[in-house]
Amino acid sequence: MRQKLSRHANDAGALDDMALVARALDGDEAAVRRIVQCYNRRLFRVARAIVGIDHEAEDIVQEAYVRAFTHLGSFRGESRLATWLTRITVNEARGRLRQRRPTATLDEVDRAAVRESAQLIPFPTMRSADDPEKSVARVQARTLIESAIDELPPPFRAVFVLRDVEELSVEETATQLGIRPETVKTRLHRARRLLRRALDAQLSSALTEAYPFAGERCRRMADAIVYRLMEIKLLK
Repeated sequence: MRQKLSRHANDAGALDDMALVARALDGDEAAVRRIVQCYNRRLFRVARAIVGIDHEAEDIVQEAYVRAFTHLGSFRGESRLATWLTRITVNEARGRLRQRRPTATLDEVDRAAVRESAQLIPFPTMRSADDPEKSVARVQARTLIESAIDELPPPFRAVFVLRDVEELSVEETATQLGIRPETVKTRLHRARRLLRRALDAQLSSALTEAYPFAGERCRRMADAIVYRLMEIKLLK
């Protein structure tokens, strides 16, 4: 299997979704690792946005990958692989939430958001210009941003991460979360307002680097997925 990995490691990166899926279905470890490495960060961000805990989000992502690779034959390319994997992760994360103690319903949260009549103040992204005289260290900014995001109600947090961190469209976000586009806009409105209360505008430059999932952390996830797929004999 190591020989197979080294033989395909270079060209796996150039494959499109369906080609990668075909190789993964054939038990190609390099293709499995490529898929995991491509989508780790998005899936981790989405899972963490829903459950709010690092270690639980990692566990959710791993379970989502195993579920996806176990049912990979059902992927027909009707949507992007990223969309398909994200939806599986969202469902897995929501399942974890249902195992926790009851909280306010989404309808109650939405009604509370609608009652907020203040004007929308867009939350800036990394594209905003830096103010060199007032900017703080990047790592400090990212820490503050992540803390502020963590304080958002879960429905708002999930929408905010998909829209302003992952930069998905309103329609894509609605599809991923199974809600209406109007609901996406309402929750994003509220999330941005809450964040603007907690953060100074000068911290915006670190936003798109929130919740990194790379390096050893990414490799560890890929190793775990490969090991579990070998256990259930989905890899050669």
